Amino acid sequence: MPGTRWLTFDCYGTIADWNTCMLGALRPIAGASAEPLLGAYHRAESILEARPAWRPYREILSDALRLAARRAGLPVSDAQAGAFVSAWPSMTVFPDVAEALGTLASSGWRLAILTNCDEDLFALTAPALPAPFDVVVTAEQVRSYKPDLGHFRKFADMTGATPANWIHVANSWVHDIAPAARMGLRSVWVDRDLTGHPAKFAERRVTTMRRLPETVLDVSALPTWPSLGQ
Repeated sequence: MPGTRWLTFDCYGTIADWNTCMLGALRPIAGASAEPLLGAYHRAESILEARPAWRPYREILSDALRLAARRAGLPVSDAQAGAFVSAWPSMTVFPDVAEALGTLASSGWRLAILTNCDEDLFALTAPALPAPFDVVVTAEQVRSYKPDLGHFRKFADMTGATPANWIHVANSWVHDIAPAARMGLRSVWVDRDLTGHPAKFAERRVTTMRRLPETVLDVSALPTWPSLGQ
C-alpha cells in the first residue's frame, strides 16, 4: 500500500528473552556448565538449521541440545533433551519492549515478525506480546531458517514491502542483520548480547529498545542499500 511503513522484528532474543529462559532450563541439567552449554547449543543449532532438509524447530531444539551436550561431554537423557521445548511457555518479554512498540505503532509504523520459530511454539509466545503484529512469517511457512533469505522474501511477497519502506530490527547479527544487508534493507541492530560483531551492516546499533523509536526515525531518513539478495 502506498505510504505504508514496515518494521520487521526478530522475536526471540529481540522481543522475547530466549537466552534467560533457556539458561534457566539448562541449570538443572548442567549446573555450573549451563552457560558454556548454551553457547555450544547456539553453534549446534546453526549447524542443524543450515542442513538442506527442513525440520520443525522443536526437533532442532532437542537435537541441537543433544549435539551440544555430546560435544561438551555432558550426559543428556531424552527427557532432558526436551528441556527447551518444556521451558518455552515460561519465556518472558523484555521489559523495554512494550513502550517502544507502542510508540512505533502510534507513529504509523506497521509491525511484523520474521521468526525462526514454528507456528505451534510461536502461538505460546503470542499472548505475551505487548503490541499487535500485522504479519508473522515463521520458519514453518518458508521451510528454511534465517540467515537464509526465505523469511525476507516471503514477507516482501506478502506485503509488497521494498527497501524504501521497510526497516528490519533484530538482535542476531548472524541470523538477521547480515541477511537484511543482503536484501538491501536498512536495519537497527539491538545488540543485547554485546557480541563484538562489527556493526557495519546495520545503520544503527543500540543495546536496548528504549531508544528504538527515535533510532528508527533517524534510520528512516537514510538512503537505502543496493540489494544483493533479490
